[in-house]
Amino acid sequence: MTKIQEGQVVKVGMADWKMAAAPDTVRTSGLGSCVGTVLYDEKQQLAVLAHIMLPDSGMAGNKEINRAKFADTALADIFSVLQRKGCRMGQLKAKLAGGAQMFSFSSGSEMMRVGPRNAEAVKQILRNCNIPVTAEDTGGNKGRTIEFDPQTNKLSIRTVNQGESYI
Repeated sequence: MTKIQEGQVVKVGMADWKMAAAPDTVRTSGLGSCVGTVLYDEKQQLAVLAHIMLPDSGMAGNKEINRAKFADTALADIFSVLQRKGCRMGQLKAKLAGGAQMFSFSSGSEMMRVGPRNAEAVKQILRNCNIPVTAEDTGGNKGRTIEFDPQTNKLSIRTVNQGESYI
């Protein structure tokens, strides 16, 4: 009898992104207003998970930045790496989780809506690149831990006091 190889869990920190190929999975925790963005290629059983903190690198001014922190620069870098790995943009798909509004603010200021702005920024970039979002669990006011399996293309979402769900 052949034993099925069990993969490793590739862990992604805040303002970070990493790639995993089956049988490995890729996981990030602590998604509040941040958006966990999974880009995957079903044919190659390859996925990248980005833990995006802010919508636009223009917010950083002219100083040196962590490109993985922002939706625009993180996704540009990921697209470049995936293309070098042989992925075609037309074959990529995405799944999203996070983008919560973790605190309520009486001012209603647009700047305080970090979670919703993060989710919208990611979705706009994906729309511009014709990459379909096949499933998402965004918004609300709850934190999430997510893990993506490039072999099954399932995204596990664990939420405090709500258990685990799959999209």
